[in-house]
Amino acid sequence: MPHRARPAILLGVLSVVPFLWGAASELSRRVATFGLGLVGPRFMGPYIGLEYGLVLLAVLSGAMFGFALRSGRGDRLAPLALVPALWGFLFVNGGPTGAAILLAAGYLGALAIDWLFWRQGLSPVWWWPIRVAQTAVAVICLGITAFV
Repeated sequence: MPHRARPAILLGVLSVVPFLWGAASELSRRVATFGLGLVGPRFMGPYIGLEYGLVLLAVLSGAMFGFALRSGRGDRLAPLALVPALWGFLFVNGGPTGAAILLAAGYLGALAIDWLFWRQGLSPVWWWPIRVAQTAVAVICLGITAFV
């Protein structure tokens, strides 16, 4: 792994912490009690996973948009890169169960677009492994929100 990829890897690892925290606070009363006293209800349970998940989905769209523009084929690829952000904006709403399912679907869709860009050499070689791991954690944690 190139030295310049280390900050991206670190950010990739840190980017899943809010999902993990939200899932942990849903699964453990002890974590929830501790967290409520520490950060309050907005940063607990489904709230943090869903809010942060929407923001991160938009950030991923922005990164893919940058890859598309840099490719010289931005006129064809940039609209595809915007799909995850638009998905989140248009469809992720309502109660936590439905929102978590639709947000998880948005992450899987974003991963599919990421794969297309990665296969075409539009993203750095280290991008794909980070995105697979990030998506797996996000989808599992959102599954906890939806089904536990």
